[in-house]
Amino acid sequence: MKGLFSAVLASAITGVFALPSPTENGPITARAAQAACATPVTIGSGNPFASRTIYANKFYSSEVVSAAAAMTDTALAAAAKKVADVGTFMWIDTRAKIDIVEDTIKDVPCDHIAALVIYDLPGRDCAAKASNGELAVGELDIYKSQYIDPIVTIFKKYPNVAIALVIEPDSLPNLVTNSNLQTCKDSASGYRDGVAYALKQLNLPNIAMYIDAGHGGWLGWNDNLKPGAKELATVYKTAGSPSSVHGFATNVAGWNSFDLSPGEFSKATDAQWNKAQNEKTYVTLFAPELKSAGMPSQAIVDTGRNAVTGLRKEWGDWCNVNGAGFGARPTSDTGSSLVDSFVWVKPGGESDGTSDSTATRYDSFCGKDDAFKPSPEAGAWNQAYFEMLVKNAKPAF
Repeated sequence: MKGLFSAVLASAITGVFALPSPTENGPITARAAQAACATPVTIGSGNPFASRTIYANKFYSSEVVSAAAAMTDTALAAAAKKVADVGTFMWIDTRAKIDIVEDTIKDVPCDHIAALVIYDLPGRDCAAKASNGELAVGELDIYKSQYIDPIVTIFKKYPNVAIALVIEPDSLPNLVTNSNLQTCKDSASGYRDGVAYALKQLNLPNIAMYIDAGHGGWLGWNDNLKPGAKELATVYKTAGSPSSVHGFATNVAGWNSFDLSPGEFSKATDAQWNKAQNEKTYVTLFAPELKSAGMPSQAIVDTGRNAVTGLRKEWGDWCNVNGAGFGARPTSDTGSSLVDSFVWVKPGGESDGTSDSTATRYDSFCGKDDAFKPSPEAGAWNQAYFEMLVKNAKPAF
């Protein structure tokens, strides 16, 4: 079937593994004086980003400030420092990272929204190696009791803080296109049950959730649109159709342009089987399928690293793409009624996976000709890559 890529499209999506210092630096300090909401937040069914700025969490901001300080090019350093002000999602990709959740959300001003990624399913990243998780297949009870439940407890302490969540990148899309892989077969029930549990437990008035739906080069193929929508909607309904779910997230840690036309791979030999040549078109095609399947269909699109196109040799090349640049800043002014916001989900500068072919978690996609080398383990900071993202940013900083 056209478009059923296997490990090609299983992105090594991850957050930080080594925690940066929580010390407030530079542009972060001024935010402390801004007031928190005086009353509980109820996001409701509208666009949660329309009247709120995504909070620039102190952990990624401190990474950026440190990276800028290490630069000898003063002009580049000055531009890099501005990245610290951009609201970027915090990845809660291990149980140990739960320790920083409270510190991530406690100082969020009333006109901002905290942004985090839920990412620790058993058998995580079933079709790739670069960001395999800490929980093995079959450890769903641990995921529920030691990961989701403690996060919910923290969120309940802060009803006055607006929170946006991306739910388990790569998980459900893998069950659509990589069901032939034994690792994904083994993970399937845990993914579905785990995502449903997360959606149900995280269904709080101050939270807006978006379930990951890959990108146009993954579920955008003609044969994948309906199965993809059905997969997401079935899990959503299993969770009891929670009102905090607003729709889906696309291009998480990805490289696809939002509205490049014709698309980057429009001249590929198999392009006739995929009309979703950019993320705007993908959203336009996928949202009605999702709505028809019985699930909310608003989208958020990751534009964190998609400023430069024409870099990949194939649509499925996902690891540390060489020549990339920071893309459009987060905004709810997207030009599409279906897209709630452009967002930066993947923290730019944190590696997708190691290029060391001897490493246990080495994935061959991180050794491809269009992948940046050398690159450290997934989630580790790559100073040279960060500097490249700043240099190639569109719009420039």
